[in-house]
Amino acid sequence: MAKTLTIDPVTRIEGHAKVTIHLNDAGYVEDARFHVTEFRGFEKFCEGRSFWEMPGITARVCGICPVSHLMASAKAGDAILGVKIPPVAEKLRRMMNWAQIVQSHALSFFHLSAPDFLLGLDSEPAKRNIVGLIEKHPDIAKNGIRLRKFGQDVIRLLGGRSVHPAWTVPGGVRDPLSSETRDEIGERLPEALGIAESALNLMQELQGSFEQEAHTFGDFPSLFMGLVTPEGGLEHYDGVLRVVDAEGNNALANLSNSAEGIAPSRYKEIIGESVEPWTYLKFPYFKPDGTDLFSGMYRVGPLARLNVCKFAGTPKADQALRRFRQLSPYGKPVLSSFHYHYARLIEVIFSLEKMRETLERTDITDTHIRAQAGVNLLTGIGVSEAPRGTLFHEYHVDEQGILQNVNLLIATGQNNMAMNETVKQIARNYVKGDALTEGMLNRVEAGIRCYDPCLSCSTHALGQMPLHIQLMAPNAEVIDEVFRH
Repeated sequence: MAKTLTIDPVTRIEGHAKVTIHLNDAGYVEDARFHVTEFRGFEKFCEGRSFWEMPGITARVCGICPVSHLMASAKAGDAILGVKIPPVAEKLRRMMNWAQIVQSHALSFFHLSAPDFLLGLDSEPAKRNIVGLIEKHPDIAKNGIRLRKFGQDVIRLLGGRSVHPAWTVPGGVRDPLSSETRDEIGERLPEALGIAESALNLMQELQGSFEQEAHTFGDFPSLFMGLVTPEGGLEHYDGVLRVVDAEGNNALANLSNSAEGIAPSRYKEIIGESVEPWTYLKFPYFKPDGTDLFSGMYRVGPLARLNVCKFAGTPKADQALRRFRQLSPYGKPVLSSFHYHYARLIEVIFSLEKMRETLERTDITDTHIRAQAGVNLLTGIGVSEAPRGTLFHEYHVDEQGILQNVNLLIATGQNNMAMNETVKQIARNYVKGDALTEGMLNRVEAGIRCYDPCLSCSTHALGQMPLHIQLMAPNAEVIDEVFRH
């Protein structure tokens, strides 16, 4: 008799969700679904507000990655104003965005995923967390805390506070960088870079111990999307959208004469959004490959960014990227989502190197940091790379700048198809019989954590995600379920 397994809640991710695993009559996994069960609705309640307010409002979508929303929102505001912001304002925005990458990736790797790597996926769940990591590997845990603190401190030093800084605004930024703050950040960079390099070395050493997970945690062909520089380099703030397939071919060849990609403002030409009744999280898809669920699946985020770029653009990150690409033969994209963790550490090193490079610019303390203008265009699209992937803010305003329509296309949502496919792949490899084992539960959670999902952003959900997994028969009867709070 067919059955369904349910995992609810999923732990060590941000937001609330559950997993259902559907068995067929023969007792094999037929389907698996990642359900996002909470809803906030930022897109709707922003209507009627002034676009000037949007950076401050949308930053509240999430306490983990508020800077990402600040960047995309302010860039949408720049477009409505029709201005090119002062050069130093762009440099300072990039600095804050790199700091956001550092602090978020440090949280994901050290606090959320390192317990799996260092304590073991089959270790006791009550101890497989940051507290257990501190007990067994105190130096590594402390390094993670220091690295994340560095990123948060840079955000605070630039914007006045580390969470929801009201600093990035349409037209530029509110405050310039002082020479004292420049020197303070610069003095602390070597320690942060040393921690990141040690973590990368650790991840490289651990690769051989997780070969089975690397082949079952989202190891399948898909498209990959991310921003690149006009030359094809790794990019987090601006540039062009590039999409490649599982062979590394340019998937946008028919839409652009450029080998690198298309303008981000054209994102609706390539991305559609579908919905399903069993989850609040939408299913974005790549339009040229179809409109059915799981047709047109693409991935965003650190793994995707390293797959779409031709090079990183800094010495240590380029060296690490060359070694990373040895995970895939013949120079093809790295397909396993397990390697998101590895990719995050390379991005941390890149971000720290770029911060050091930017601080050395002679104009970094200039005081012309904002362009002044009124409403010149009624539509503004802002795009930036959040830690979890490409983030789009699209605003439609009237002549007074009052929002008539808002669309937020969030990175976690764009990974929704891949997360569902990953859960299914893990379930098919680890579900044995009609009961949920601890090892299977741990691996489903770890597979979802590869994407570091932020459900507060993507469903516009709030709260720490617990895990609820249900195992279901073909007649929808629940034959086993597990709750974690």
